[in-house]
Amino acid sequence: MAQAVALSAKKKAPFVVELYRSAIGKKYAMAVTGLFLTLFVVGHMVGNLKMYLGTMSGGEFAYHIDEYGHFLRELGSPILPHSVFLWLTRLLLIGAFALHMHAAYSLTMMNRRARVVSYATKSDYQAANFASRSMRYTGTIVILYLVWHIMDLTWGVGNSSFRHGDVMNNVDSSLSRWPIAIVYVIANIALATHLFHGLWSFFQSIGWNNPRFNPLKKKFALGIVTLITVGNLSFPLAVATGAVKADQQQYETLTTESSED
Repeated sequence: MAQAVALSAKKKAPFVVELYRSAIGKKYAMAVTGLFLTLFVVGHMVGNLKMYLGTMSGGEFAYHIDEYGHFLRELGSPILPHSVFLWLTRLLLIGAFALHMHAAYSLTMMNRRARVVSYATKSDYQAANFASRSMRYTGTIVILYLVWHIMDLTWGVGNSSFRHGDVMNNVDSSLSRWPIAIVYVIANIALATHLFHGLWSFFQSIGWNNPRFNPLKKKFALGIVTLITVGNLSFPLAVATGAVKADQQQYETLTTESSED
């Protein structure tokens, strides 16, 4: 009996599980999921910029973001049913984010029990350490934001003017309310902090760590995060201030300008 227990205790888990249990495996999990999530955030921000663009088609004004939304819902058709690919992507993103956060937390615990390579300068340490220490808070905010974002603009929870598939109308009717716009602003600031930590530590996570390049890594992280944050913050602020509106008045203004040209 004792021998069977001993053999069972020595039995190894599958290779992927054993790799993830190690610090190297967790670092690579963070790097891969972090890169995937960052690329998605950049792509999502670029896609949302289409709300500033519109075209005339058949005598009607159409926002590019509405066409973009329709494209995403039909992606994979006719092989996949309507919106299935979109929901599979959302589930994949949630899974990647959960794995990323778990790996980050596990590494933090491991690093507290072992000495790690310190940052090159005190200022670099303070910049990265602030984001690292706030990860539990920004992570919680981002998770809640993702849930709210889907409820708000996909299901129309709490939005009496919600129309399924009418992306620009839904964005306008939601973000034109200042309390909702402020929620989006706070969430995107938390996301920026979260991404800064991820981009800063990306190269270190995959073993590309050289003190000579730390200032460059900091500038790289700051540059990407600034680009994402400016773009994402522009959406709630533009709609809340009335700079962008999905209404007949804007349609008439744009069509008048088009005819004058």
